[in-house]
Parts: sequence; structure tokens; C-alpha cells
Amino acid sequence: MASNPSTSSDAFLACYEAMQRAVLIKRVSKSDKEFHFQNWMGDRLTDAGLMHDSIGRNSYPDFTLVHQPEGYEVKGLQWPGREADYDSNSRVPTGLHNGRTVFYVFGRYPANSGESEYPVVDLVVCHGDFLNADHTYVHKNKSFRGFGSYGDLLVRDRKMYVAPTPFALAEGTTGQATLIVPAELPMDGRLEKVGDLIRVETRDIIVGYSFDMRENVLTPEFAPNPSAGKEHHFTAYRARGAGSGLVRMKSSEQINDQLLLGGDE
Repeated sequence: MASNPSTSSDAFLACYEAMQRAVLIKRVSKSDKEFHFQNWMGDRLTDAGLMHDSIGRNSYPDFTLVHQPEGYEVKGLQWPGREADYDSNSRVPTGLHNGRTVFYVFGRYPANSGESEYPVVDLVVCHGDFLNADHTYVHKNKSFRGFGSYGDLLVRDRKMYVAPTPFALAEGTTGQATLIVPAELPMDGRLEKVGDLIRVETRDIIVGYSFDMRENVLTPEFAPNPSAGKEHHFTAYRARGAGSGLVRMKSSEQINDQLLLGGDE
């Protein structure tokens, strides 16, 4: 293992090398619609010599490292298919959770494959801050009783968050294996830089919402963002000598168009 303050380069290179060796994702059964790629990633952490725990199928992140305060959250995406965003049940993406740095692993694999084994088409490993840099929000499910004609129904506010994927945010990732980390994080010589990426904090942030049950209208509540305009700088890497082309941020218009096309009500 290389001497590095982060394990992300070791984990990423283990993924890249497995893709080069055509190590396939193995679906245990036809009902396994989610965990086949997670199992593939667990094997890559083992390849990299990174001891890890998988606490459970509903744990976050999916893998926590034993000797480093880091973890990996895994998202498999069918391709072609929904790839601009993904559902995050009761979890807001973030680069820091319970004192651990969190990296996200997005892998695309062939859709509608009748085979039990299939390849990773392309892959992005990214620091969670690339998706959302806020570490302060704490998700909680809330409920109240009193709904319905007899006043004894419980209403649960169980939020789902829909976040953009790196494939929607950056161009130059298709058909490649790419690592995206904060610009200040040093990487070793096995990687080469292929892009500078900047995300800028929005002017206003959502601090609440209300739902009108009569009209079925959901109304967000906004407040000024105290960090409005702050830039978060990231660097994109590939394995040295691998792939071609640069990685660039897409314009806000491109990102919004993709999310609108891929979103639902």
C-alpha cells in the first residue's frame, strides 16, 4: 500500500486494475438488484489490503475501514438507464460522517443483462464533498398522530434525498475510471491529474418545507446561505498512462437539464 494520508488512491487503483483484468460483477440471484456491485467493491478493498467492515445492508457507509477513519458508500448504476441521479433513503450525501471521511463509488454496468456475470463499464470514485459539502445537517425521521377521519392515523415524515451522480456533474468520465478528491489532498505518483473541478455554493439554502394535504403542494422554505459563493476545488485523476481526455465540470445549465430529464415528482 502506498504511503498516503487517504486510502482512496489504493481503493481506486484496485478498481481500475480489476476492470483491466475484466473481473466481472457476479449476481448471486435474479432478485439481487443492488448488492452485486457492492460485493464487487468489497473484493476490491480486500485486493488493496484495506481491512474493512460491512456492518449491514442498511448501514452507512457500506464499508468502514478498520485502521483508517474512512468509509466507502457504493452506488451501482445500470447503463444505459438512470445515471444522472440516485435515490438516497434517509441519507444526505456528505464527505464526513461520524468522524469518518466518506468516499462514494459509482459504477455503471450493462442494463438488462441476462447473464449472471457482467463487466463494470466505467467507474468514478469521489469524495463525498463533491456531492455535498455540508457536514452539519443531521437527518431525523419525524411523525405525528391525528390524521384521518378518526384522528388516529400516524403520518411519518421519512425523507428521501435525490442526489446527482458524478456522471451528471462532470464530462470526460464516460468509459473511464476516474478518481475525484479535494484539490488539497496529495496523491502519489501512480496517478496523473486529468482535470480541475470547482463547485460553487448556492446563494440560498433550503431550511425547511411545508406540505398542504388539501392541495398536495410541497413548499420549500429558503434562507440566505452564509457560505454563498464559496468555491470547493477538486482534482480528477486517472491511473498513470490510462484513458484519454480531460475531465471538466459541466455547466449549470447542462446539469439542470440532465436532472430535470432524469427526475420525477
